[in-house]
Amino acid sequence: MRTLAHRAVTGIAVVAGVLTLTFLLLHAAPGDPARLLLGPRATPEQIAAGRHALGLDRSLATQYVDWVGGFIRGRWGTSIVTGRPVRAMLSAAWPATVRLTLLSLVLSYGLGLVIGAIQAARAGSRLDTSISVVSVSLVAVPGFWLGLMLVGVFTYLLHLLPAFGAAGFDADFLGPWGRLLDGARHLALPLATLTLIGLGAAARFVRGAMLDVLEQPFVVTARAKGLAGARVLAVHALRNAATPVVTLLGLSLPALFSGAVFIEGVFAWPGVGRVLVEAVQARDYPVVMAATAISAILVVLGNLLADLLAVAVDPRLRTRESAT
Repeated sequence: MRTLAHRAVTGIAVVAGVLTLTFLLLHAAPGDPARLLLGPRATPEQIAAGRHALGLDRSLATQYVDWVGGFIRGRWGTSIVTGRPVRAMLSAAWPATVRLTLLSLVLSYGLGLVIGAIQAARAGSRLDTSISVVSVSLVAVPGFWLGLMLVGVFTYLLHLLPAFGAAGFDADFLGPWGRLLDGARHLALPLATLTLIGLGAAARFVRGAMLDVLEQPFVVTARAKGLAGARVLAVHALRNAATPVVTLLGLSLPALFSGAVFIEGVFAWPGVGRVLVEAVQARDYPVVMAATAISAILVVLGNLLADLLAVAVDPRLRTRESAT
């Protein structure tokens, strides 16, 4: 518990650092929200009045302290561009992002465990080499390029899957099963892209962890006792290799969220990533700050959850924590 409390305090410091850096970079970037909002024909007096109305003429320290205080109290401000409450905008966008990222996380690590275990069991074979080439290629390929290639193949070449949005124009006229199928077809390409991005790294890491465990004395002893290879692999090796894999899962959450931002932009997926990209382009400070804050908090909570899962998987970690 002491270790988790220490990491929770560290997580709060990380969130504060991310917010401070985001705030400073937003205000240092070229472009004035008041000028963008009023248009190129606005006079200097109108721009000055707009900056005053938006509170942008105050000192940066005052703006930052006021925003943090309001965010903690649940007042996330109003979008400069749309005039809508930021909280309502993000509340409407988060379900799509959570659905995409959670399904991707389950699929990439579930398939990564299976593929990595197969590679470890067949280490040095042609199958292992072939899968390694594919997994390394997936790690090296840019996510937006992979998404565009999938669109080119499955949308424009094969005409099988839609490329953009989360639902078709006629979704409101479909029955329950029709809407479900339509949503699954729209989800397929962004989910496949985000899953493939994480699958290569997960499979490579599981393979390495499994090979390390297979060389341990207790695995050699289990084999010497005549236990079946599949049992040794599933019961002894895979369970002991799960701890570093769970740790990797927690560490991969920041990359998963950042990848989701690009993927949502490519596929026009109506999630927080798309809202964040549009807000950055429009210098919509309240939306960018709130979306960054929520993303940072979720990443910290995900890492804490990964620590708890690692302790649940490996009882030795509980012994170490109690000893400290």
